[in-house]
Amino acid sequence: MEIKKYTQTVEEGLKALKLRTAEVPTLYEPIRYTLDGGGKRLRPVLAMMACEALGGTVEEALSPALGIEVFHNFTLLHDDVMDRSDMRRGRPTVHACWDENTAILSGDAMLTLATMLVSKVDDNILARVLKAFNKGAMDVYEGQALDMDFEQRSDVTLPEYINMISLKTGALLATALKIGALTGNAAPDFQATTEALYEYGMKLGIAFQIHDDYLDIYGNEKRLGKPIGGDVQNNKKTYLLLSALESGGAEAEALRCAMLMECGSHKLTVFREIYDKLGMAQKSRQATIDYCNAAIAALDKACISEEWRRNFEDLALSLTDRDK
Repeated sequence: MEIKKYTQTVEEGLKALKLRTAEVPTLYEPIRYTLDGGGKRLRPVLAMMACEALGGTVEEALSPALGIEVFHNFTLLHDDVMDRSDMRRGRPTVHACWDENTAILSGDAMLTLATMLVSKVDDNILARVLKAFNKGAMDVYEGQALDMDFEQRSDVTLPEYINMISLKTGALLATALKIGALTGNAAPDFQATTEALYEYGMKLGIAFQIHDDYLDIYGNEKRLGKPIGGDVQNNKKTYLLLSALESGGAEAEALRCAMLMECGSHKLTVFREIYDKLGMAQKSRQATIDYCNAAIAALDKACISEEWRRNFEDLALSLTDRDK
């Protein structure tokens, strides 16, 4: 399967969005800047794949798929403000280029634009599509709130973390698949398939985020397009951190002390040394593989062709073995 054909369709669709940039540049220039910033376009790709897997066409899924991508970029724009991140995808973030107020307002407009795009579906599925989109959006917000809360807590457990990333990352992948499936075939007979694809998306999202945690420590800055170690500097709870803390012993205590260090390259070095002693790179990679396999197993309950099953399986494997 050629993922490139889907991503190209998404890029063309985003470029074709009519924004009133000339009339209100302060609002729309940051939106255009954000949407032109690239990325994997994973969520719209999943929506279009689900639609085609259930007998629909790319065209039927395109508008809601674009809406989901606009929504995803809106969340990144606001995340960058909250995290004080100055770089994303190898470029300065919106609040770094303009200012925080502009970033917040442009993000608000992106949320509305996303809803408008998602709403462009047949009337017979509109209510179900909007219900799925709204639930997915609220899940993302809840996940972000928990992520912020976890920064202030010292007793976060791995199950709590998995729940958080299920909401913050998995939910929107699952929502994209569900909406795509609805645009492809909304018949009641396909309910089980829709739910199976939703579960696939949730498990894939968990695997995706655990691998992101790994890349934040062991990734290549040039490939990632941003500095590594951001999670360490912000004391964000990650799979590696919580697994290391749960191991107990001298290394766990050393890690707690390292969390009190001032931000800087030395802090990252100390974290990495402790993780290396505990084998956290291997442990996180195994967790990624396990959740990836769980995502693939969910496809057993989907009424899709063997070819489409392989397509979804190949995509999952590629996403959990990436370097950016």
